[in-house]
Amino acid sequence: MKFIRGLGNYTGGLNKKSLITIGTFDGIHKGHQVILRKVMEESERFNLEPILVTFHPHPKVVVMPENIPLLLTTLEEKEQFISHFYNGNVLVLDFTEKLMNLSAESFVKEILIDKLNVAKVIVGYDHAFGKNRCGGIKELQNLGDIYKFDVEVIDPVMYKEKAISSSRIRNATLNNEYEEALKMLGHDYAIYGTVERGIGLGRRLGYPTANVAYDIRKLLPPDGVYTCWAQIDNEEKDGMMFIGKNHFNPQKRITVEANLFDFDRDIYDNQITVYPRRFIRPNKKFGTTEELVEQIGKDKEKVLEIIKKERDNVIEQRTKSSNYQ
Repeated sequence: MKFIRGLGNYTGGLNKKSLITIGTFDGIHKGHQVILRKVMEESERFNLEPILVTFHPHPKVVVMPENIPLLLTTLEEKEQFISHFYNGNVLVLDFTEKLMNLSAESFVKEILIDKLNVAKVIVGYDHAFGKNRCGGIKELQNLGDIYKFDVEVIDPVMYKEKAISSSRIRNATLNNEYEEALKMLGHDYAIYGTVERGIGLGRRLGYPTANVAYDIRKLLPPDGVYTCWAQIDNEEKDGMMFIGKNHFNPQKRITVEANLFDFDRDIYDNQITVYPRRFIRPNKKFGTTEELVEQIGKDKEKVLEIIKKERDNVIEQRTKSSNYQ
């Protein structure tokens, strides 16, 4: 997979016809995954160059700066994780006022035709593009007829009789429905960043934590304690994590901290990805550090119990599967 930042850095050009999908792909949720699978299948079938065209910053930063959404997937996270679902080119267009003001036809002609040599476009059912999102599916199909490229529209993926969307997942997360959000995502939720120095309280209490310097535009799950797993230096570790304001921290800011089990080495300034999974309890204020230590001990017992159950379930499912073969 090639992750290309800026149209000027794309060198595929006229060498080969392309199959393109376009969108923000925030979250890379189940609906996005259907589109990406279709892009890979069709590009292999017709020997086309697969290109996912996305934007940075999020278009609303320029179009509606008063209503900028927090991100399910930052640009750095897309670069890290989109290869789990897609193995073609990712072209990141700089979303500027100039791009915002391109008409639907100008976007197609100047970018898809002249720069990317498009043969086919695959988009979701609600795709819109061009200035003021004036170009919808019908407009795209008409432009396909004019400029001789095919258009395929992918139906929505439904969950509880409603279409899965990035905004629906954001709303679920903001409304303390994190498990519902995970079901619509179809994968664990990644929080990626650098391990930074905290106040050192966790280590002093016997529970050292990796503090994640996350992107300020990142949407965090609801405050509280979670089971988690983490990727650090090609290792994967189970653990428990905290999201929220640590009342013993004088900075009074929202922190993301992971206590990784069977892990004790210096990882400051290293890149880490933590995945909060099961919600354990909400954040609360403790009168003393002794009370906090007692609660953390209870949290760890519960987390270890959940992890064991999940592992046992995986083993049981694998055993059942092998018995049927």
